[in-house]
Amino acid sequence: MIKILKNEDVTKVIAFIPPGHVHTRLMIVLRNGDIIVLQHATVDGIIRAFTAVSLHPVRRAFELVGKYVPKSKRKPGFAEWQLVESSRSEGDVLDEVARLLESSE
Repeated sequence: MIKILKNEDVTKVIAFIPPGHVHTRLMIVLRNGDIIVLQHATVDGIIRAFTAVSLHPVRRAFELVGKYVPKSKRKPGFAEWQLVESSRSEGDVLDEVARLLESSE
């Protein structure tokens, strides 16, 4: 199932650091009562992917995939699960998006 959130679906966005934690979370409150909480690393990945397309003069797609990164290979303070760049071509990513959107109609 694909859910497209429109601006009018969102009633509130709250950035916060939970008590006892050091990383920011992002809470999205929806008009239907659903609440989505995204962890810091997820928001970072979304920002990275969004800006990679939005600010690039010709790029039309950019894909990040969830991968486990062993402690010995990740930067200090980074989560063990990260969204990292995939090796798929822009065309393949756009084809997949088109198929998914078409099948949800």
